[in-house]
Amino acid sequence: MSRLAERALFLRSFIAHPRKVGAVLPTSRRAVRDMLDMGRLEEARCVVELGAGTGVYTGEILTRMPADGSLLAFEVDPNLASAIGRQISDRRLRVLNESAEDVAAHLHGAKADVIVSGLPYTSLPAPVRTRILDESRRALAPGGTMLVLQYSPFVERELRSRFGEVRRRVSPLNVPPAFLFAATGDSRPGAGQ
Repeated sequence: MSRLAERALFLRSFIAHPRKVGAVLPTSRRAVRDMLDMGRLEEARCVVELGAGTGVYTGEILTRMPADGSLLAFEVDPNLASAIGRQISDRRLRVLNESAEDVAAHLHGAKADVIVSGLPYTSLPAPVRTRILDESRRALAPGGTMLVLQYSPFVERELRSRFGEVRRRVSPLNVPPAFLFAATGDSRPGAGQ
C-alpha cells in the first residue's frame, strides 16, 4: 500500500471513529522504530500488537521477530484489519478484528514476550482503558515488556501503577511528537495475576 493510500485509509478510519483511532495520520516509521528499539523483539516468541492500524507497526515487528515467532495483531476497525491482512502475507501473523480488551482469551494460555500498543489511551473511556491495561499486564510473560506510543504523557501514571519499571523517551520528529514507554516487571507483589 502506498503512503498516500495508507494515510487516506487511516484518515477515513479517524473520521468514522475518532475516539478509537486517536490521530489524524499514522505514526511515522521513525517513531515506530524508536519505540520498538526499546524492546527485545529479536528474542520474542510471542508478540501482541494492540491497535494495528494500517500496519505501520506490524511490518516492522515482523522484520525484527524470529522466524518461528508469532504475532497476534488486534484492530477494531474492520477496514483497517482487512487491509493489513491483504497487504502483509506472513505465516507468523494473525490479524483479529477484535477489541484489545479480549487479548488473554486469544492467547489460549500463552503469554506475550512483548506487547506493542499504539492505542489512544487518552481518548478511550476510562473503563475500557483500565480493562485493556489490566488484561495486557496479565497477558505479559515474566520479564516481558509492554511498549506504548502516545501523544501525551498521561498514560505513564497508569503504567507505573501496573509495572515495576517504566522507561520513557520522546520521538520529537513525529507529528505530533510521540511519547514512547517501555514497561516491565510487577509494581507490587501479585500484580498482574
